[in-house]
Amino acid sequence: MKKLLICFITCVAISYFPKSESQTSKYEDEIRKAEKNFNDYAQAKSISEAFYAFADENAVIKRENDTLIKGRENIRSYYKRLDKAKVTWSPDFVSVSADGTLGCTYGKYDWKMEGKDGKVQSFKGVFHTVWKRQKDGSWKYVWD
Repeated sequence: MKKLLICFITCVAISYFPKSESQTSKYEDEIRKAEKNFNDYAQAKSISEAFYAFADENAVIKRENDTLIKGRENIRSYYKRLDKAKVTWSPDFVSVSADGTLGCTYGKYDWKMEGKDGKVQSFKGVFHTVWKRQKDGSWKYVWD
C-alpha cells in the first residue's frame, strides 16, 4: 500500500512541476508511443512477452487481491497463463516530470478471454502506469 501511495503521489506531483511546453510535449509523445508499441507488441507476440519487454528490471505490477508481482521474470511468469487472452488499451492521460525521467498514464483497457463455458468474456477497466526513462532514452514501466 505504501508503494502504491508513493506512486500515486509521484504521478500527481509531476503534473505540477513547471517545464517547457515543447520538452513536455516531446516526452509525452514518447510515452504515448511507448504505450502504443506496448499494446501492439501484446497483439503481435503475446501478453506475457509484452509485459516482459516493456518492463523496467525492477518493475512491479499490482493485480487481484492487492498482490504485488515484482521483477520482469515474475511478471512474465504471471502473464503466461493469460497468453490466449487478448487485451487492448490506450492512454487518455499522459503526464511527465519536469526533468523527463518519470511519466504516468491512465486510460481504458479491454480484456477478452474464453470463459470456462467456452464463451468469450470481456473485462473492461482503467489502467494506471508509471513510466521511467531508461539510460538509452527508451521508456519502461516501473508500476502497472
